[in-house]
Amino acid sequence: MVSEVRRLSTGPRVAAATGANARGWFGLPVQRWRQFTQAGFFILFILAPVFDIFRLDLNLKHLILFGFDWTLGLDEFIAGRASAAQASLNIVLRGFLPLVAIGGTLIFVSWKWGRLYCGWLCPHFSVVETINQTLRRAIGKLSLWDPEPLPARNPDGSQTRKDAIWWFAVMPLVICFSMLWATVLLTYLLPPFEIYGNLWHRTLTRNQSIFLTAASLAFFVEFMFARHLFCRYGCAVGLFQSLAWMGNDKAMVVGFERERAKDCASCYSACDHVCPMRLNPRNVKRLMFACVQCGQCVDACEHTQADNPAGSLLHWVHETRAESEAALNGSTARTIQIAIVRDAPAKTD
Repeated sequence: MVSEVRRLSTGPRVAAATGANARGWFGLPVQRWRQFTQAGFFILFILAPVFDIFRLDLNLKHLILFGFDWTLGLDEFIAGRASAAQASLNIVLRGFLPLVAIGGTLIFVSWKWGRLYCGWLCPHFSVVETINQTLRRAIGKLSLWDPEPLPARNPDGSQTRKDAIWWFAVMPLVICFSMLWATVLLTYLLPPFEIYGNLWHRTLTRNQSIFLTAASLAFFVEFMFARHLFCRYGCAVGLFQSLAWMGNDKAMVVGFERERAKDCASCYSACDHVCPMRLNPRNVKRLMFACVQCGQCVDACEHTQADNPAGSLLHWVHETRAESEAALNGSTARTIQIAIVRDAPAKTD
């Protein structure tokens, strides 16, 4: 008679895989959709001021939204043609309520699904990932501060070997991104055609030149040396998203089937190596504060466990399935995983 030692079930009961083999709209892989949304939002980020979709004009001293002037309506009050009550109402309707609506929407999405804006839309994070992959080709690491190079092997079986010649791509890329970001930010503050025209004719004003030089240098330092640090702790948008997400134990999170931790022995920690935020995806939720829900760790696990009949160990989970992930602490999770590997169930006659 065959008997089996009962295993501890520590992880969430996971949902169907949402990784490399998962398909989104129109049958395209989820990661391909993420690339499309990132590229689309990056283009929108650059062109929004040009087409007056959104910008703050310092010359006019008010916002421009979809081609219309967006003011607080205080000019009429200053001119004596509106009462204090009307001015107060304008401030609430044109200033306070739009901010609450935008901020509330962002916080709700983050509370429910995590830092989706960061991983799927943010133009800064698109730059972070691009520099990560180019730097890896140069030094084998996603960051200058990583202690050890990554394995040349990729989760899909391909190889990415380091070659110092890629520094000739890294440096121009960082410089170009720095100058682009500085220029685009200035077009959010001054008329875009004035800025681009002055650049083309080399007739920038003194203040414009100072801004572009200082901003370009700041972005170069950030993109080259501190891009991950900024995304984790320096970006207010990302920080508030993380705080909202951590406040909801049922929010979507990458869940790890800890009762199958021994299956990781056949892997080379692919999920850790692909994380653009330099996190360890098998950790508990509270140690994944800066997770941007990009799903690359889920894809990596799908690839490396492709021949495993039990499937991937990492999955996106939510609602009650996410509560067990949020309830665990790091010490308990590590202790349980060690116990599972040590006392792996053995079948005996």
